[in-house]
Amino acid sequence: MHRHLIELILFSTYAELRAEAARSYLGLIWWVLEPAMMMGAFWLVFDVILHTGGPDYLPFLLIGMTLWQWMKSCITHGGYAIWSNLAMVRQVNLPPIVFPLIAMLSDTVKFMFIFALLVGILWAMGYPPNAAYWALPILFLAIFAAAAGAGFVVASIVPLVPDLRFVIEQVLTVVMFLSGVIFPLAKVPPGLQWLMALNPVAVVMDDARGILMHGQLPNWIGLGKVGAIALAMCAIGSLTVHRLAPRFPKLAG
Repeated sequence: MHRHLIELILFSTYAELRAEAARSYLGLIWWVLEPAMMMGAFWLVFDVILHTGGPDYLPFLLIGMTLWQWMKSCITHGGYAIWSNLAMVRQVNLPPIVFPLIAMLSDTVKFMFIFALLVGILWAMGYPPNAAYWALPILFLAIFAAAAGAGFVVASIVPLVPDLRFVIEQVLTVVMFLSGVIFPLAKVPPGLQWLMALNPVAVVMDDARGILMHGQLPNWIGLGKVGAIALAMCAIGSLTVHRLAPRFPKLAG
Protein backbone atom coordinates (compact mmCIF):
# COMPACT_ATOMS: atom_id res chain seq x y z
CA MET A 1 0.00 0.00 0.00
CA HIS A 2 2.75 2.43 0.97
CA ARG A 3 4.69 1.64 -2.21
CA HIS A 4 1.69 2.38 -4.41
CA LEU A 5 1.04 5.59 -2.50
CA ILE A 6 4.64 6.75 -3.02
CA GLU A 7 4.41 5.93 -6.73
CA LEU A 8 1.14 7.88 -6.93
CA ILE A 9 2.71 10.93 -5.24
CA LEU A 10 5.74 10.84 -7.56
CA PHE A 11 3.61 10.42 -10.68
CA SER A 12 1.22 13.17 -9.57
CA THR A 13 4.17 15.48 -8.96
CA TYR A 14 5.42 14.80 -12.48
CA ALA A 15 1.93 15.35 -13.89
CA GLU A 16 1.57 18.62 -11.96
CA LEU A 17 4.87 19.92 -13.35
CA ARG A 18 3.90 19.00 -16.91
CA ALA A 19 0.47 20.58 -16.50
CA GLU A 20 2.00 23.78 -15.15
CA ALA A 21 4.44 23.92 -18.06
CA ALA A 22 1.57 23.42 -20.49
CA ARG A 23 -0.56 26.12 -18.84
CA SER A 24 2.12 28.77 -18.89
CA TYR A 25 5.54 29.09 -20.47
CA LEU A 26 6.30 31.72 -17.86
CA GLY A 27 5.80 29.31 -14.94
CA LEU A 28 9.44 28.57 -14.22
CA ILE A 29 10.57 31.98 -15.50
CA TRP A 30 8.25 33.72 -13.04
CA TRP A 31 9.67 31.56 -10.27
CA VAL A 32 13.00 33.25 -11.08
CA LEU A 33 11.63 36.74 -11.72
CA GLU A 34 9.64 37.07 -8.50
CA PRO A 35 12.59 36.69 -6.08
CA ALA A 36 14.83 38.54 -8.56
CA MET A 37 12.58 41.62 -8.43
CA MET A 38 12.43 41.50 -4.64
CA MET A 39 16.18 41.01 -4.48
CA GLY A 40 16.66 44.02 -6.73
CA ALA A 41 14.50 46.18 -4.47
CA PHE A 42 16.34 45.10 -1.31
CA TRP A 43 19.73 45.54 -2.98
CA LEU A 44 18.74 49.04 -4.10
CA VAL A 45 17.56 50.06 -0.63
CA PHE A 46 20.18 48.43 1.59
CA ASP A 47 23.26 48.57 -0.62
CA VAL A 48 22.84 51.47 -3.02
CA ILE A 49 20.79 53.92 -0.94
CA LEU A 50 21.64 53.08 2.67
CA HIS A 51 25.13 51.67 1.99
CA THR A 52 24.65 48.97 4.62
CA GLY A 53 25.03 45.94 2.37
CA GLY A 54 28.77 45.45 2.03
CA PRO A 55 30.95 44.08 -0.79
CA ASP A 56 29.38 40.58 -0.76
CA TYR A 57 25.80 41.72 -0.32
CA LEU A 58 24.57 40.80 -3.81
CA PRO A 59 25.48 37.06 -3.64
CA PHE A 60 24.43 37.09 0.03
CA LEU A 61 21.00 38.39 -0.97
CA LEU A 62 20.74 36.09 -3.99
CA ILE A 63 21.27 32.99 -1.86
CA GLY A 64 18.83 34.18 0.78
CA MET A 65 16.02 35.03 -1.62
CA THR A 66 16.43 31.80 -3.59
CA LEU A 67 16.18 29.61 -0.49
CA TRP A 68 13.38 31.70 0.99
CA GLN A 69 11.33 31.46 -2.20
CA TRP A 70 11.57 27.67 -1.98
CA MET A 71 10.59 27.56 1.69
CA LYS A 72 7.75 30.04 1.26
CA SER A 73 6.37 28.22 -1.78
CA CYS A 74 6.39 24.87 0.02
CA ILE A 75 4.57 26.35 3.01
CA THR A 76 1.96 28.28 1.03
CA HIS A 77 1.35 25.91 -1.88
CA GLY A 78 1.45 22.87 0.40
CA GLY A 79 -0.57 24.68 3.04
CA TYR A 80 -3.36 25.56 0.61
CA ALA A 81 -3.32 22.20 -1.23
CA ILE A 82 -6.07 20.45 0.73
CA TRP A 83 -8.31 23.53 0.72
CA SER A 84 -7.90 24.03 -3.05
CA ASN A 85 -8.60 20.31 -3.72
CA LEU A 86 -11.57 19.81 -1.39
CA ALA A 87 -13.74 18.55 -4.26
CA MET A 88 -11.16 15.89 -5.08
CA VAL A 89 -10.75 15.01 -1.41
CA ARG A 90 -14.44 14.13 -1.37
CA GLN A 91 -14.22 12.02 -4.54
CA VAL A 92 -11.04 9.97 -4.06
CA ASN A 93 -10.06 7.63 -1.27
CA LEU A 94 -6.62 9.06 -0.50
CA PRO A 95 -5.00 10.41 2.66
CA PRO A 96 -5.41 14.21 2.46
CA ILE A 97 -1.73 14.68 3.25
CA VAL A 98 -0.98 13.47 -0.28
CA PHE A 99 -2.06 16.83 -1.72
CA PRO A 100 0.40 18.98 0.28
CA LEU A 101 3.19 16.52 -0.49
CA ILE A 102 2.58 16.76 -4.23
CA ALA A 103 2.64 20.57 -4.11
CA MET A 104 5.83 20.64 -2.03
CA LEU A 105 7.65 18.12 -4.20
CA SER A 106 6.66 20.08 -7.30
CA ASP A 107 8.12 23.26 -5.80
CA THR A 108 11.26 21.36 -4.80
CA VAL A 109 11.84 20.11 -8.34
CA LYS A 110 11.54 23.69 -9.60
CA PHE A 111 13.92 24.82 -6.88
CA MET A 112 16.55 22.36 -8.09
CA PHE A 113 16.57 24.01 -11.52
CA ILE A 114 16.76 27.45 -9.92
CA PHE A 115 19.55 26.32 -7.62
CA ALA A 116 21.58 25.07 -10.60
CA LEU A 117 21.18 28.54 -12.11
CA LEU A 118 22.21 30.08 -8.76
CA VAL A 119 25.40 28.00 -8.67
CA GLY A 120 26.29 29.21 -12.17
CA ILE A 121 25.69 32.84 -11.21
CA LEU A 122 27.76 32.50 -8.03
CA TRP A 123 30.57 30.89 -10.02
CA ALA A 124 30.55 33.82 -12.45
CA MET A 125 30.68 36.20 -9.49
CA GLY A 126 33.80 34.53 -8.07
CA TYR A 127 32.27 31.87 -5.80
CA PRO A 128 33.00 28.55 -7.54
CA PRO A 129 31.79 25.16 -6.25
CA ASN A 130 33.88 23.94 -3.33
CA ALA A 131 34.52 20.86 -1.21
CA ALA A 132 31.81 21.81 1.30
CA TYR A 133 29.09 21.24 -1.32
CA TRP A 134 28.73 17.64 -0.11
CA ALA A 135 26.83 19.03 2.92
CA LEU A 136 24.18 20.71 0.75
CA PRO A 137 21.88 17.63 0.48
CA ILE A 138 21.82 17.39 4.29
CA LEU A 139 21.03 21.09 4.57
CA PHE A 140 18.34 20.87 1.90
CA LEU A 141 16.76 17.89 3.63
CA ALA A 142 16.53 19.88 6.87
CA ILE A 143 15.05 22.87 5.02
CA PHE A 144 12.47 20.71 3.24
CA ALA A 145 11.48 18.97 6.47
CA ALA A 146 11.02 22.31 8.23
CA ALA A 147 8.96 23.75 5.38
CA ALA A 148 6.93 20.55 5.09
CA GLY A 149 6.17 20.53 8.81
CA ALA A 150 4.94 24.12 8.69
CA GLY A 151 3.02 23.37 5.48
CA PHE A 152 1.25 20.37 7.04
CA VAL A 153 0.12 22.45 10.00
CA VAL A 154 -1.20 25.16 7.67
CA ALA A 155 -2.82 22.56 5.40
CA SER A 156 -4.77 21.11 8.30
CA ILE A 157 -6.18 24.47 9.43
CA VAL A 158 -6.84 26.44 6.22
CA PRO A 159 -9.76 24.22 5.03
CA LEU A 160 -11.52 24.99 8.32
CA VAL A 161 -10.64 28.71 8.32
CA PRO A 162 -9.91 29.73 4.69
CA ASP A 163 -9.41 33.41 5.56
CA LEU A 164 -6.40 32.38 7.63
CA ARG A 165 -4.35 32.23 4.42
CA PHE A 166 -4.25 36.03 4.35
CA VAL A 167 -2.77 36.06 7.85
CA ILE A 168 -0.24 33.41 6.86
CA GLU A 169 1.04 35.56 4.00
CA GLN A 170 1.68 38.39 6.44
CA VAL A 171 3.31 36.08 8.98
CA LEU A 172 5.69 34.74 6.35
CA THR A 173 6.65 38.28 5.37
CA VAL A 174 7.49 39.06 9.00
CA VAL A 175 9.48 35.81 9.27
CA MET A 176 11.48 36.77 6.20
CA PHE A 177 12.46 40.12 7.70
CA LEU A 178 13.38 38.54 11.05
CA SER A 179 15.37 35.58 9.72
CA GLY A 180 18.49 37.02 8.14
CA VAL A 181 17.19 36.58 4.62
CA ILE A 182 18.07 40.14 3.65
CA PHE A 183 20.63 41.09 6.30
CA PRO A 184 23.60 39.30 7.95
CA LEU A 185 23.15 38.06 11.49
CA ALA A 186 26.44 39.74 12.41
CA LYS A 187 24.63 43.10 12.17
CA VAL A 188 22.12 42.09 14.82
CA PRO A 189 22.88 43.70 18.21
CA PRO A 190 24.86 41.26 20.41
CA GLY A 191 22.08 41.16 22.97
CA LEU A 192 19.65 39.79 20.37
CA GLN A 193 21.92 37.38 18.49
CA TRP A 194 21.04 34.53 20.84
CA LEU A 195 17.38 35.06 19.97
CA MET A 196 18.14 34.95 16.24
CA ALA A 197 20.07 31.71 16.79
CA LEU A 198 16.80 30.10 17.93
CA ASN A 199 15.20 30.84 14.55
CA PRO A 200 15.53 27.73 12.31
CA VAL A 201 15.28 29.85 9.14
CA ALA A 202 18.16 32.08 10.27
CA VAL A 203 20.30 29.01 11.03
CA VAL A 204 19.85 27.38 7.61
CA MET A 205 20.38 30.71 5.82
CA ASP A 206 23.68 31.18 7.64
CA ASP A 207 24.76 27.61 6.87
CA ALA A 208 23.83 27.89 3.18
CA ARG A 209 25.88 31.06 2.75
CA GLY A 210 28.78 29.52 4.60
CA ILE A 211 28.83 26.62 2.15
CA LEU A 212 28.18 28.50 -1.08
CA MET A 213 30.26 31.62 -0.44
CA HIS A 214 33.02 30.55 1.94
CA GLY A 215 33.36 26.77 1.63
CA GLN A 216 32.48 26.32 5.30
CA LEU A 217 30.66 23.28 6.63
CA PRO A 218 27.40 23.89 8.51
CA ASN A 219 27.17 24.32 12.26
CA TRP A 220 26.18 20.70 12.83
CA ILE A 221 24.83 21.33 16.33
CA GLY A 222 22.61 24.14 15.13
CA LEU A 223 21.55 22.17 12.04
CA GLY A 224 20.79 19.17 14.24
CA LYS A 225 18.46 21.32 16.34
CA VAL A 226 16.76 22.54 13.15
CA GLY A 227 16.32 18.93 12.05
CA ALA A 228 14.80 17.97 15.39
CA ILE A 229 12.38 20.91 15.26
CA ALA A 230 11.52 20.07 11.64
CA LEU A 231 10.77 16.42 12.46
CA ALA A 232 8.62 17.46 15.41
CA MET A 233 6.69 19.86 13.17
CA CYS A 234 6.24 17.15 10.52
CA ALA A 235 4.90 14.76 13.15
CA ILE A 236 2.52 17.35 14.60
CA GLY A 237 1.37 18.48 11.16
CA SER A 238 0.84 14.94 9.87
CA LEU A 239 -1.07 13.95 13.00
CA THR A 240 -3.26 17.06 12.77
CA VAL A 241 -4.08 16.40 9.11
CA HIS A 242 -4.89 12.77 9.96
CA ARG A 243 -7.13 13.73 12.88
CA LEU A 244 -9.03 16.32 10.86
CA ALA A 245 -9.25 14.20 7.68
CA PRO A 246 -12.85 13.03 8.32
CA ARG A 247 -14.02 16.66 8.35
CA PHE A 248 -12.52 17.66 4.99
CA PRO A 249 -14.99 15.78 2.72
CA LYS A 250 -17.89 17.44 4.54
CA LEU A 251 -16.36 20.85 3.86
CA ALA A 252 -16.28 20.04 0.15
CA GLY A 253 -20.06 19.75 0.13
